[in-house]
Amino acid sequence: MRHLLLGSTAERLLRKTRRPMLVVKQTPMDRYRRVLVPVDFSPWSGEAIALARAVAPGAELVLMHAFDVPFEGKLRLAGVGEQTVIGYRLTAQEEALKRLRQLGAEAGLDLGRIPYVILQGDASRRIVEQEQEQEQDCDLIVLGKHGRNILEETLLGSVTKHVLAESNCDVVVSAKPSAH
Repeated sequence: MRHLLLGSTAERLLRKTRRPMLVVKQTPMDRYRRVLVPVDFSPWSGEAIALARAVAPGAELVLMHAFDVPFEGKLRLAGVGEQTVIGYRLTAQEEALKRLRQLGAEAGLDLGRIPYVILQGDASRRIVEQEQEQEQDCDLIVLGKHGRNILEETLLGSVTKHVLAESNCDVVVSAKPSAH
């Protein structure tokens, strides 16, 4: 019960700090080779890319975005056909790819060399799946933490909290976006 209310030491530190924090979960073997950078197109996204480049210079970055089709469940309940729902999914994927490329270009990344991963579903689950199932063979995850209050995080959970609890690889969390 105490852990549920207070969280881990890393989570408590994250609530208090405004600086990036590295949570080390594995014995260091070498430099970070491949870094998973989940983005949601908020101001934290650009910060996470910049932080990944600073923490793991020379590592390959993998930009990832997870999405849900808005109101998909309600569309199905309303009798909207499967082809229409699939059309909405494809549109969401295309828009996400366009935004990922734009974000990569703004960050100065070589767009021809950056892998983009776009998945449907809950972001926290998809991030952990990419790392645990070695889909992307990443040894570091870099993400931005949104400034929700403790009540929202306790009741709703958060992507950061889930990734910290469930991932096996090291995680860097940026607690606030930069001013650029």
